[in-house]
Amino acid sequence: MEALWFWLLAAMLTVYVVLDGFDLGAGIVHLLIAKTEDERKAVLASIGPFWDGNEVWLIAAGGTLFLAFPTLYAASFMGFYLPLTIVLWLLMFRGLSIELRNHAPSPMWLPLWDVCFAVSSGLLAVFLGAALGNVIRGVPLDSQQEFFLPLWTDFSPGKEPGILDWYTIAVGATAFFALLMHGALWVAAKTGGALSKRAGELARRVAMGVAVLTMVITAATFWLRPELWRRFPEAPWGFVLPAVAVAGLCMVLAGKWPFAGSSAYLVGMMSSAAFSLFPVVLPSSTDASLNLTIYNSAAGAYGQSVALWWWIPGILLTAGYFTMLFWRFRGKLDESR
Repeated sequence: MEALWFWLLAAMLTVYVVLDGFDLGAGIVHLLIAKTEDERKAVLASIGPFWDGNEVWLIAAGGTLFLAFPTLYAASFMGFYLPLTIVLWLLMFRGLSIELRNHAPSPMWLPLWDVCFAVSSGLLAVFLGAALGNVIRGVPLDSQQEFFLPLWTDFSPGKEPGILDWYTIAVGATAFFALLMHGALWVAAKTGGALSKRAGELARRVAMGVAVLTMVITAATFWLRPELWRRFPEAPWGFVLPAVAVAGLCMVLAGKWPFAGSSAYLVGMMSSAAFSLFPVVLPSSTDASLNLTIYNSAAGAYGQSVALWWWIPGILLTAGYFTMLFWRFRGKLDESR
């Protein structure tokens, strides 16, 4: 049951990254590719029916974490209090930017919220990537399964790291450019004309950088945590997961179903990270015996069983709604109006 919940949680977080990733990416790129007010409105319209619903997957993943792994939930929310607060403010600013942008026809009002939208979207991508980097790198858990991280220390991923060091910044930068690529490909797929062309060209240029950064963080990860590599020879089927990421990136570079390729890249990277960590859910940077695993952080067997009966209908309703939503607004923006 613990393993089942681990993979269900990993799947929900992956869905969140793929879905909210394209509207975060659209926020990052909209000032780069939209040259006129009509084009900026088109970028916003391309994510309009989806962006707030996509965030449901993050909330649902947080609820799943609470019911399946309460010890991990408590330790993470205490230790990551500062970055979680920053993420909350960024989510609020991003939502306000979208909702308030058109409330006043002023030459100062529109640019203000456009910049807020771009900056909050970009910083969210960086902080979410850095959060994943912290989970992979490890945190200074003590014997009480508690920890606290300052925003930074000496930028070195040692036994007493900060939230930001050279490794987590590298993962955050990779997330930023990966979601920039993902969002640009979404805009290219949903819009037409010069805007779509500029978005597609930007995505293809950025994809080369994403490929380089992916190789860098992969090498850095196995250098910092060599035990993660050993998971792959132990369970050879796991090699399929990074292969999916590589194949997806090749699709983007080749221009063959590029948005599907970008989604495959994100799925492959997220699932590879989950596979290499399993069964650890939060490693200790000081002593491996203090690692939080799916076994010492899980709720009781009865609680997990009861939760599953509630989780299944809830996730089926959510998946059904999103299927209907994406089907209803399929195709180019003009076709879905």
